[in-house]
Amino acid sequence: MNFSTTTKENIARLNKAIDFIEKNISQKLTLSIIAKQAYFSPYHFHRLFSVAVGETLTNYIIRKRIEKATIHLLYHKEVTITEVAEQVGFGDLSSFSRAFKKFYGLSPNQFKKESPEKYSKICKNESKNGQPKITFEQYICNINNALKWLQMNAKTEVKQIEELNIACISHQGELEKIGMVFNRLIQWATPKGLMNQENLRLLTIYHDSPKITSPENIRTSIAIVLNAPIKVEGEVNLKSINPGKCIVNRLEIESQEFQQAWESSFVWMTENGYKKSDIDPFEIYYNNGNEHPENRFIVDLCIPVL
Repeated sequence: MNFSTTTKENIARLNKAIDFIEKNISQKLTLSIIAKQAYFSPYHFHRLFSVAVGETLTNYIIRKRIEKATIHLLYHKEVTITEVAEQVGFGDLSSFSRAFKKFYGLSPNQFKKESPEKYSKICKNESKNGQPKITFEQYICNINNALKWLQMNAKTEVKQIEELNIACISHQGELEKIGMVFNRLIQWATPKGLMNQENLRLLTIYHDSPKITSPENIRTSIAIVLNAPIKVEGEVNLKSINPGKCIVNRLEIESQEFQQAWESSFVWMTENGYKKSDIDPFEIYYNNGNEHPENRFIVDLCIPVL
């Protein structure tokens, strides 16, 4: 499958998902339901959608609901605000009012009383029938920007990664707290000499996606690769993972660039015709970013693929 064919297929599938959202805006719309319409896995779809469209799926749905509500409020004065909220898919009036005020800076009732000439639709990429479409040019621009960023910042390879025997601590919760888990793992590993072992590698394994799972429920494993068998105790467990074929991006980046790096990595996967396997993606760290003169992490981003 060449680049052109892949690109055209992805545009068609994303636009099919957008059409589905437009036609079902009043219904319950979940990531899994929408991704199924586009024949993507949920894990993969939300990343590609964010890059191609320029906003997350959740934000997009909320924006489209608010935009449709705006039309009702401006041109259908006889419809109550409660009815408008129901017609555009909000579960209750309070959630609609909060979202609307965040979007426009005033309540739906205040908005309804304002002059229609004061407002215009925010969606800029609309076809004549009012439904936004991802154009070939828009898609290429956004995807190429992601690929260009990756090319400038990473060395990309597709290679086999051998089985990794690890000692790990499981974590559920906000990703910002992972540093504390790393500290606990290092405190356990240091007196055992593991931090001085040859080819030291620390890992973060992502069992959930931050864009799918709520922050308090995200599951990760913080791990150290073992070169030899060792006994563990307490919260530390032994596991093995067999990643097999992986897309591996070696980067030297700051902490705020990790999201860009992951999104660009998944774009590269899609545009080169690979499919993610059932094995969870992971990061391999080769240094402590806090000890780097520019606070950069030397890291491999690994996506197991079929």
